[in-house]
Amino acid sequence: MTTTPSVPVVMTLAGHDPTGGAGIQADIESILSMGCHPVSVITTITVQDTSDVIGIAPLDAELIVQQARAVLEDMPVAAVKIGMIGSVEGVQAIHTLLTDYPDLPVVLDPVLASGAGTALATEEMVDAINSLLLPFTTLLTPNSPEARVLAQGCDTLDACAMFLLEQGCEYVLITGTHENTARVQNVLYGNHRRLEAYPVDRLPGEYHGSGCTLSAAIAALLAQGIEPASAVHEALTYTWHSLDRAHRLGMGQLIPNRLFWAGDESEDEDPADDDTAHF
Repeated sequence: MTTTPSVPVVMTLAGHDPTGGAGIQADIESILSMGCHPVSVITTITVQDTSDVIGIAPLDAELIVQQARAVLEDMPVAAVKIGMIGSVEGVQAIHTLLTDYPDLPVVLDPVLASGAGTALATEEMVDAINSLLLPFTTLLTPNSPEARVLAQGCDTLDACAMFLLEQGCEYVLITGTHENTARVQNVLYGNHRRLEAYPVDRLPGEYHGSGCTLSAAIAALLAQGIEPASAVHEALTYTWHSLDRAHRLGMGQLIPNRLFWAGDESEDEDPADDDTAHF
């Protein structure tokens, strides 16, 4: 008997972060918060704390495929979020999966370095991501340093976005927290042009897993049939609330409180009420 799931199922393929701040755990919390059911495929085991990544151990590519196929053949996955991959073989494995499921919305958060700047991807991996994954990507969410690495040789972020769109992405959202600007500029691109800018106020501090939070939230919203521009806006607002109520749990970066809505605090005004979202 065929039944319709009560909530959309969202698959995340990402690394395991033992601090619970980023990676699989961050994705699970964000997907749940957006009202979807998370299913997870671990791509990499990491050794890290809230300050930096100390070591990584990518899983065997076949094991990545086996994890994903077991779920994809059993449950009606409605969207896919891809985070840290860890190896070229992992990229190739995910390419195989996306080839078999070409109609699924895909949000790709290209995790190329840790928050402290430690490299997590080789040049060969970057090339593989560009050629094998971007053609299947509905929405790519690089921060500005990642956009420059993926689109080497481009002299502006707008040019980076155009290059990435030409690789096959349907949309590119470049987040601007790393730029030296008074306000953070998050910009959505699509249809060979700049679609919408989200100028936002900066929050103090540094956060562990903010990119995971944003990209997983977008994937969950796409799984519910929300169009990309609206999904981006809603996910930015959710991410801001998560960061604004972040926890100081370790000696490094703050950990977003992605379940802020479960607390007893009164509901705040939407930070996007003035046509901006704070991030």
